[in-house]
Amino acid sequence: MSISPLKCCINPSILSADFVNLEAELARISNADAVHVDVMDNHFVPNLTIGLPVVERIQKVSPVPLDAHLMIANVDRWAPHYADAGLDSVTFHVEASDAPIK
Repeated sequence: MSISPLKCCINPSILSADFVNLEAELARISNADAVHVDVMDNHFVPNLTIGLPVVERIQKVSPVPLDAHLMIANVDRWAPHYADAGLDSVTFHVEASDAPIK
């Protein structure tokens, strides 16, 4: 029996990207497997980043798949909206959810 090697995905985060030139920043990482987008709401975590409207726009212009990492309160309410935006992956903290697996 042979053991197949694990596939490692490279998913750079755009948290430190130049948001004025976000489309160009996304083009710089067009060879990545996916783009990691941190969504923080200043409630679940003490930082504030972008929300659903910006993530939806990023989804439209990104040359690679998107993974949204939701660090937000009310994740049960918001995660389906991120999934409906056409993202390839939505990640969240289990402790932020009343029903993490539906």
